[in-house]
Amino acid sequence: MEKKIRISIAGQSLELLDEAGCLERRFAVSTAANGVGEANGSYCTPRGLHIIRAKIGAGQPENSVFVRRRPTGEIYTPELGAQFPERDWILTRILWLSGCECGFNRLGEVDTMRRFIYIHGSPDEVAMGVPGSHGCVRMRNADVMDLFDRVQSGTPVEIMA
Repeated sequence: MEKKIRISIAGQSLELLDEAGCLERRFAVSTAANGVGEANGSYCTPRGLHIIRAKIGAGQPENSVFVRRRPTGEIYTPELGAQFPERDWILTRILWLSGCECGFNRLGEVDTMRRFIYIHGSPDEVAMGVPGSHGCVRMRNADVMDLFDRVQSGTPVEIMA
């Protein structure tokens, strides 16, 4: 068996299960303010079975800012956040998700990967445990670094309402 990630929208939590299916870690997260949904442009968090398609950001400092999955060279601070209040901050690490269920979260207008849905770090002042993202699964930076180091590309991710 392999490790698995289970995300609860209702619980606003992410659980990492070990190879035996036992709980290894639990983290508070923030999913979409718009709720659940798979449609492109919905700004909802997609449900169902996914895999981690790519791990991005290894070796980058904590609070590194990413735009289009590339580090910008910026390090997030509250002052930088105040300068750009409309930015959707993607920080520290990215786990890019790909849907596994054709017609539900894969291909066409419901493709999780083409929607650029990630598990990623967020500014420390962003609330966890309550919905607030634009569709992604936000985590604390220290938590996403911990998770990043424990999983591989191909790790299954189940997102449940």
